Amino acid sequence: MMSRRAFSTALLAGAAASLLSTRGTAATTTPVKARNVVLVHGLFTDGSCWSEVIARLQAKGLNTTSVQNPLSTLPDAVASAERVLARQDGPTVLVGHSFSGMIVTEAGVHPNVSALVYVAARAPDAGEDYTALAKTFPTPPASAGIVFDGDEGRLSEEAFLRDFAGDLPKEKAKVLYAVQQPFHKALLSGRTTHAAWRTKPSYYAVSTEDHTINPDLERFMAKRMGARTIEVKASHVSLISHPEEITRLILEAAGQQG
Repeated sequence: MMSRRAFSTALLAGAAASLLSTRGTAATTTPVKARNVVLVHGLFTDGSCWSEVIARLQAKGLNTTSVQNPLSTLPDAVASAERVLARQDGPTVLVGHSFSGMIVTEAGVHPNVSALVYVAARAPDAGEDYTALAKTFPTPPASAGIVFDGDEGRLSEEAFLRDFAGDLPKEKAKVLYAVQQPFHKALLSGRTTHAAWRTKPSYYAVSTEDHTINPDLERFMAKRMGARTIEVKASHVSLISHPEEITRLILEAAGQQG
């Protein structure tokens, strides 16, 4: 009988072998110049988590919108992003943090989207079981801190401060915790039907100190999509603790350096 270690090794080897057949080709494509940016938040936060990045993008003259993700079901979340994308007046960079990488992957096929940016985010292939993929890597500590009230889930305060926002000053992390939005269990069962990273220029910011998504899983997904990738020594919330680096990556995706 195959041991658990051998089984996990075989899964990882198979995943690595599949890179050539699944890898996106869009990262080598030069993005068109965009003046619009649409940002989507993931689990355990709301749209205000992008505030540090928004201010910097607006200072560069970019029209920036933060979507309020309903965290109910994947179709509902995608629809909320698509409504915002439809209001944009031209090429738009679609940016997702954490779970909302699912939304970027699905909604990114919208014709207004010129490039995709993933910030410590999920990046599934079309129809892929993300949970099964994640299980081929060591489970990050934050997973043990999820608590449910019926169908609504949230992170405990201890897990939030330590494993989600561990590189923020405690006072700032507690403010972020105070606006945590619960998610519905149904959200986690959704699967994408498209993989926009196959056809759109794609960028990925890996958080090397991430305790919410395994950094090696982030690297795997970034490599598979052929994304232009940076590594940030940050917790899961690099968009808050390292907004300069994240903003520069978004500006690059928008065809605007500096």
